[in-house]
Amino acid sequence: MALELGVFVVPDATDLGRTMEQVRLADELGLDLVGIQDHPYQRGFLDTWTLLAYLAGRTSSIRLVPDVANLPLRLPAPLAKAAASLDLLSGGRLELGLGAGAFWDGIVAMGGPRRTPKESVDALEEAIAILRAFWRGDDPLRVDGEHYAVRGLHPGPAPAHPIGIWLGAYGPRMLRVTGRLADGWLPSLGFSKLTEDELAVRHEVVDDAARAAERDPTEIRRALNVTLAGEPAGWLDTLRRLADKRFETFIISAEGDPLDVVRRAADLAAQLRDSG
Repeated sequence: MALELGVFVVPDATDLGRTMEQVRLADELGLDLVGIQDHPYQRGFLDTWTLLAYLAGRTSSIRLVPDVANLPLRLPAPLAKAAASLDLLSGGRLELGLGAGAFWDGIVAMGGPRRTPKESVDALEEAIAILRAFWRGDDPLRVDGEHYAVRGLHPGPAPAHPIGIWLGAYGPRMLRVTGRLADGWLPSLGFSKLTEDELAVRHEVVDDAARAAERDPTEIRRALNVTLAGEPAGWLDTLRRLADKRFETFIISAEGDPLDVVRRAADLAAQLRDSG
């Protein structure tokens, strides 16, 4: 797969102009995608889906990714419809980053469920089945699960392109679900859940699960949220090193002026493309 580079934008409600300008500039400079985190319980954040829809109408080519959608607060059937609608409105520019859930106190505070690790992955698998069936146009759509049930739904509209489901996965079971059911793996590097030394082992779990499901592991996109640190002169080498570790899509963030980060990202993207 061709290397892709995008930026991770905080949905900051306290500085609307700067939030919008980051994405507008990323689109203008030809970056591949923008990732927007989804934490609805964060009082200082805009709603991610509302923001993505707003951005879709003000950009022309950049792809849009909820990074990652908060499944416990977004029922899968309405999420499938929202994603298909946004994909249509944007001309096929949506990919669906999806997570099983975290920050449970915040989720519960908004009226969502508190799930155990097992329950959260069970619910994610059920949700993926509903998303796929909705976009496929199964009519009537019926899914009876422990966490989600859809009984006789008439799905539509269909998305403009096959929306990829990219999972924010870390644990062994989530990685196996990625290999069996997802189109991409979208973890974040640099947090306690994942270090660079662990990448090869995590890739192998995804690969083994894909093969067991008679899927080609190379067709599962490897995307990575990465915070670039240190001198900007070394950022290109960092991305090249991570590309050698089988990642094809990078969604970057860094300290400093967000608009400067977008400009540096565009320079990095050009260098990565030139180097093949």
